[in-house]
Amino acid sequence: MEPILAANADLAWMLAAFVFVLLMFPGLAFFYGGMVGSKNVLNIMTMVMSTLAITAVLYVVIGHGLVSGPSVGGWGLIGNPTEYIGLTNWLTDDASGATQTLYFAAWFILFAAITIAIVASGAAGRMKFSAWLVFAPIWLLVVYFPVAHWVFAADVDDDYSGGFLLNDLEIVDYAGGTAVHMNAGVAALALAVVLGARKRRMERPHNVPMTIMGGGILFFGWFGFNGSCALGANFLAQAVILNTLLAGSAGMIGFAIIEKWREGHVTSLGMITGTVAGLVGITPAASSMAPLGALLVGIFAAAVVAFLLSFKNKLKIDETLDAFAVHGIGGIVGTLCIVLFATEAAPAGVQGILFGGPVDIVWRELAGIAITCTYSFGMTWLIAKGLDKLIGLRVDEETELVGLDTMLHAETAYEIPAASVGHAGGLATMSPARAADRVEASLPTQTGHAATPPAQV
Repeated sequence: MEPILAANADLAWMLAAFVFVLLMFPGLAFFYGGMVGSKNVLNIMTMVMSTLAITAVLYVVIGHGLVSGPSVGGWGLIGNPTEYIGLTNWLTDDASGATQTLYFAAWFILFAAITIAIVASGAAGRMKFSAWLVFAPIWLLVVYFPVAHWVFAADVDDDYSGGFLLNDLEIVDYAGGTAVHMNAGVAALALAVVLGARKRRMERPHNVPMTIMGGGILFFGWFGFNGSCALGANFLAQAVILNTLLAGSAGMIGFAIIEKWREGHVTSLGMITGTVAGLVGITPAASSMAPLGALLVGIFAAAVVAFLLSFKNKLKIDETLDAFAVHGIGGIVGTLCIVLFATEAAPAGVQGILFGGPVDIVWRELAGIAITCTYSFGMTWLIAKGLDKLIGLRVDEETELVGLDTMLHAETAYEIPAASVGHAGGLATMSPARAADRVEASLPTQTGHAATPPAQV
């Protein structure tokens, strides 16, 4: 095949994978939206979707330089912010037919945005939307961009050094177990600590089918998330897509085993949560595992998450939608699986200690976990605490009890008339036209009184 045709094929896959990843945003919005109460569903979905707007602006102006630019001073801590300002110097086609800087900027926008979107878990049902719009860009600048540079920016030459976790510590993290999942999960925990628990903490998920649909969309998007990190239509993409499928599927089994043992039954919410936990676990390990190893990663990650969620109600911290357990702990388990049973036969060529691999992989991966989690928690806590002092993060008690959808966004997810919906003799027994007439007739007229309802027939 001609080199330019091969490059075009790689680009075609990367463009398709980009669309897969973009679908993760409505997927996460549905996943989170179904798990909150009906009075806060639009608020959490809006928080998730708003991250695309925030990140896109910030990333084009300064973020791409901070993440992918040459490390300032060669220290591996942060990229040079002036390297890609506005991306105005990267508008010329190099005629290679391959992915170029503009694509990678768009691609990294999605990675950054989905990370801060996950953090919304720690704020569900009690954070001012205006405060979220201030918190999110500051968090991206102070927490995500540096950590992403540590993990994603590779050394190019002596004048273009990358992040220290990837190049100096040499951690194994295929697609963002540290920068995305551990980072987001721990940040959600820190934000929840500052905000405090909800007034009605035991509120049940209002729409489990909605959550299952959201989880299914996330599963779909994950093939683009992990598959695109192969950077082309190649053997690595094939291997990680298989491992992603296996780990996500096995996650259902791992969660179901613990749930059955703990509660005596298996729930649909548990199975879709297990799927996401398995996908999180395989994210850092996708290039390091044989297919059987991928199954074990999915089972172990979901089982550990399920077990830890057993203690959720005993803790004072209200990390509402379980990002810390699913993403933080799931990412840690996936990384530890690399340490234990990664196989040299897989594309990454890494050997776990159970297969005779070098012992230094233990301290390298543990150091990566510790550095990422400590930095993320500490800086997120400081940002949230500072903003709470300056502008206040939490809504007032009335807003929280009435619902953030109505009080902050002036809308509701479900407009349900009060007159006998779903019961014999009510609207459910009428034709759509008669039901509309009945509702319209019950509304106040200009004189403030309800119109006379049409006669029953």
